[in-house]
Amino acid sequence: MSAPAGAAAPQLTARAIVLSIVLAMILAAANTYLGLFAGLTIASAIPAAVVSMAVLRLLGGEAGKGGILENNIVATGASAGSSIAAGVVFTIPALVILGYWSEFRFGWVLAIAGLGGILGVFFSVPLRRSLIVEEKLAFPEGKAAAEVLRTGENPAAGLRILGSSALGGGLAKLAASSGLRLIPDTAAAATWLPGGAIAYFGTNLSPALLGVGYIVGLNVGILVLLGGMISWNVAIPLYSAFVLPQDPQFAGALAGLPAEGAASAIWSRQIRYLGVGAMLVGGLWALVSTRRSLLSGVKSGLAAARAGSGAGDLPDTERDLPMKWVLAGIVLFTLPLWALYQTITGSLAVSGPMTVLMIVAGFLFCSVSAYMAGLVGSSNNPVSGITIATILFAAVVLLGLMGRDAELGPVAAIMIGAVVCCAACISGDNLQDLKCGHLVGATPWRQQTMLAIGAATSALVMGPVLNLLARAYGIGVPSAEHPDPLLAPQATLMASVSKGLFGGSLPWGMIEVGALIGVAIIVVDEILKARGAKFRAPVLAVAVGIYLPLELSVPIFLGGLLSHLALRVLGGDGASEEEAERLNRNGMLFAAGMITGEALMGILIAIPIVGSGRADVLALPEGLHFGGWLGLLVLGALASWLYRVAIDRR
Repeated sequence: MSAPAGAAAPQLTARAIVLSIVLAMILAAANTYLGLFAGLTIASAIPAAVVSMAVLRLLGGEAGKGGILENNIVATGASAGSSIAAGVVFTIPALVILGYWSEFRFGWVLAIAGLGGILGVFFSVPLRRSLIVEEKLAFPEGKAAAEVLRTGENPAAGLRILGSSALGGGLAKLAASSGLRLIPDTAAAATWLPGGAIAYFGTNLSPALLGVGYIVGLNVGILVLLGGMISWNVAIPLYSAFVLPQDPQFAGALAGLPAEGAASAIWSRQIRYLGVGAMLVGGLWALVSTRRSLLSGVKSGLAAARAGSGAGDLPDTERDLPMKWVLAGIVLFTLPLWALYQTITGSLAVSGPMTVLMIVAGFLFCSVSAYMAGLVGSSNNPVSGITIATILFAAVVLLGLMGRDAELGPVAAIMIGAVVCCAACISGDNLQDLKCGHLVGATPWRQQTMLAIGAATSALVMGPVLNLLARAYGIGVPSAEHPDPLLAPQATLMASVSKGLFGGSLPWGMIEVGALIGVAIIVVDEILKARGAKFRAPVLAVAVGIYLPLELSVPIFLGGLLSHLALRVLGGDGASEEEAERLNRNGMLFAAGMITGEALMGILIAIPIVGSGRADVLALPEGLHFGGWLGLLVLGALASWLYRVAIDRR
């Protein structure tokens, strides 16, 4: 059967495909750095749409609806870059942290990310009609991207905002500790209190984190900061005052350390596992809370897909990839993954169940991811909690197949989780893009095809970028060469959980307390939901804050506060909340530019570091190194610039 004919207006053109691939690779690289640094990635369809409108107009793009649909295709494929990056950095670095790999193997990373991403597209096809057409879920980034495409009469202005903010973010990164060393990465203070407790406060000076906070908003910013304060301002002081004296060996290791170093050691060894417990509860809650909607949505979606697969009278705006193609594609792209699992385990009795588990968990968690993206957006999608639940479930199954002492057990669990995570990230992103397409009149099967292309090509850059960053900065595990590595918080967590279940040791007491904290947050969120409150308390936002160093949470909160203040100004003349969100587009573009600029500069800086073998290759003489006060001034200036751009209605 031939592919269904699309709308008359141009969509899947050669130039749109090429531009989309280029943008997808750039955004994948940028989000790889951001994800390893802060454990967060952002949806990138809006900046991709702005770049597309400007570039295609320069190339002589057609006016009117055709231009909108072509730009929509570019944004669809480009957005796959951030999704693939999230799926990879949340899981695959765990294989290096576990010591299974000494470096990232290109072919394996390509297979896991590319095939996982394409499977995510296939798994999400039956969900489009039920979640977008029938249930009419919000899909906030999809709606925002549609608004940008519809009102894109002057894309050059948006491109100027993106370019100038990217320059600002890039220069700030160049001035920091991995570059010129004019300013430090953080400004922090800590002290020992009477009774042995530790008081700590600090903030990272990263423009990217400020931009992340602006995009995710004040609600999430408050929750991430709350999680950080639970760890650093409650749990660490209590632990240092009451629990540490009961562990003479650990207390002796901390003796003589400054308060800041002692707080970091306590967090690394014990307190961050509170976040593990909260994330486990959050991932399971995501399944429980969406089970009925997912079941009905999957049933209606499959029925609609089967009914429409051979229908010739469907309008272009309702034509998905044919269901028989989807089923054939799932089989075709699963076989290489089975071969990969067989190569790892050397046993058909293990690789077969691993493959089946991957398919079942992949479809289930892709459905969860798509549904949650419709409710809270891709940037707030609880994919990390979903992945932990996958790895936990996979590890339990593999324990029965391989035994508790199996050295390859943690690796096998991570391999399953990595494919599922890539698929789930793409699934949520796919539905966001299809929501945008639904609003502007695009053809679904063309968007699904473009997203698969974007996922496969984004996967090509992941291995080289990961190796570059690992050699320049280190990933996950501090070493003599890299004492302050990129944290890769989710991957470190995945490695700890999988290893702990296969004969390793975990601070289960902390995990249990974290699980209780997660339950308490869920109860609070349900009360807020019942009262119809605008402020909500999704447990995974707090869990991420618990698991991150406090200094990363502070600029995220500040960015969310700036977004809130800007929205109040934009809505001050009687504008509706929806209108204020639309007017906030300049602020969102500026924030995205700062994130992209800092991330790409971090990758560029890594090149001379790796080439020379010296972390200080770009550092200026020590007399030109300034303290945290200058970094605070730089961050404050960028925050002021962001706010002024955001409230400018032009």
